Amino acid sequence: MIIKSILDADLYKFTMQQAIIKLYPNIKVRYTFINRDKTIFPDGFAEELRKEVHKMENLMLLKDEKEWLLKNCHFLSPAYLDFLEGYRYDSSDIGIIQINGDLQISIEGYWYKTVLWETTLMALISELYFKITNQKAISKEKRIENNNRKANLFKLNGISYADFGTRRRYSYDVHDELVHNFSEFSLNKENFLGTSNVHFAHKYNIKAIGTHAHEWFSFHAAAFGYKMANKLALESWINVYNGDLGIALSDTFTSDVFFRDFDKKLSRTFDGLRQDSGDPIEFTIKAIKHYEKMGIDPKSKTIIFSDNLNVDTVLSIRNYCRGKINYSFGIGTHFTNDVGVKPLNMVIKLTQCKIDNLWINTIKLSDVIGKHTGDEKEIEICKHTLKII
Repeated sequence: MIIKSILDADLYKFTMQQAIIKLYPNIKVRYTFINRDKTIFPDGFAEELRKEVHKMENLMLLKDEKEWLLKNCHFLSPAYLDFLEGYRYDSSDIGIIQINGDLQISIEGYWYKTVLWETTLMALISELYFKITNQKAISKEKRIENNNRKANLFKLNGISYADFGTRRRYSYDVHDELVHNFSEFSLNKENFLGTSNVHFAHKYNIKAIGTHAHEWFSFHAAAFGYKMANKLALESWINVYNGDLGIALSDTFTSDVFFRDFDKKLSRTFDGLRQDSGDPIEFTIKAIKHYEKMGIDPKSKTIIFSDNLNVDTVLSIRNYCRGKINYSFGIGTHFTNDVGVKPLNMVIKLTQCKIDNLWINTIKLSDVIGKHTGDEKEIEICKHTLKII
């Protein structure tokens, strides 16, 4: 069994699930698997994936996991954790087909039920792919040496960072090894802030990190319109978390539109921003100018950088931000799949919501045109509505 814990997913899936239950319990959605590099999957992959997905129906929140969440994730209410204790994955939510090497996956159901699939399913797809194609990782000794080299560079440069690598990891064991290495043995464990993966946060008693994802904003656009999406998504978040989990994702409909919508109240309420696409230096310049325009000291705010980072890009961003604004880094594939193979380039995105008995297309733009996802006509409508050039 590849997925061994119901908590083997990113924190933002659980925080969004709690918010969905509270605010939008009757919404149905559809997700779609997007194979960006058109990777050819081997014969029989879909069947093996179905078997592993079916096994996930046996996962449940364990007593010690619940107790840890109650103690360490105060923003998750006892009522929600009671719900999670009774939650089970339902494999009937997922459709998996394979036409030659083309893998197609769709997910459909109530949003609160299906929201947990994304990061866990991607981790499963990734590990199963490397297992079936027999692509071997470099040795454990070299992996640990690699981890320590990165950790020590960050230590020497005073850089704080977290593991964001669940979705495209090489394997559970490699991910486990990395978090264990950083949290227990690395010379810079005071710089290692924690992990987005709740299972490993529990296993090593470190901080679980995350807030919300693009789908939170995409839904609000489908339900309330593009002009209101950013503001209502953030206001809804405040209504649920009352100031906790205060890092706002900034690029669902481009960062320019986000800053246009990020008024003084929101700018003061949220602790900072997550940058997930585009040029990180350009984004930092925009963020600093925005805070200064709002009469806010940028050094009182934080940017979490999380877009395709490696050691070199982290150092470059640090050099620019230092003394101007607080910064931290959520590093994904460069941590959990830097083992000598080519990582899969894939995402699972919310593509439709059922609003008033009508299926409405949802989209996600970004600060990189190639990362736009969703119906092309809907993307053009969004760009026209928001006056995006």
